[in-house]
Amino acid sequence: QVQLVESGGGLVQAGGSLRLSCAASGRTASNYHMGWFRQASGKERDFVLGISKSGWLTYYADSVKGRFTISRDNAKNTVYLQMNSLKPEDTGVYYCAAAATTTWPISKVGEYDYWGQGTQVTVSS
Repeated sequence: QVQLVESGGGLVQAGGSLRLSCAASGRTASNYHMGWFRQASGKERDFVLGISKSGWLTYYADSVKGRFTISRDNAKNTVYLQMNSLKPEDTGVYYCAAAATTTWPISKVGEYDYWGQGTQVTVSS
C-alpha cells in the first residue's frame, strides 16, 4: 500500500500560481503512475493530469494544457502540481492518486488505487 498526503492548497487571485505537493509513504512511489484530480463543489471528480512511473510520460486534461505542469521526484517520493494562470473555474478540492497498473495513459477515477485526503484550492475573480 501507499499513503498519499497533499499540501500547498490555498486562496489565490485569478492569474496567480500555486504549487501542490503530494508526499507518498509506504511503498516506493516509483511503483505507481501518479495523477491529480479535482472536484468542484457538487460535481464529479475530474482528471487533471497524470505522470508515468518513470516520470517520462505525462497526460493532461485539455482544460489545463499550457497552464499546469506535473512532475515527480522519485528520490523524494513526491509528486508536484504547478498551477499557473489560475482561473476561478480551477477552484475545487485537488486529490493526488496512485495507480499500480502498467496501462498508460490513465485518466479515470476507477483506474487509480490509492487517494490522498485532498487539498482545497480557491481562485477568486
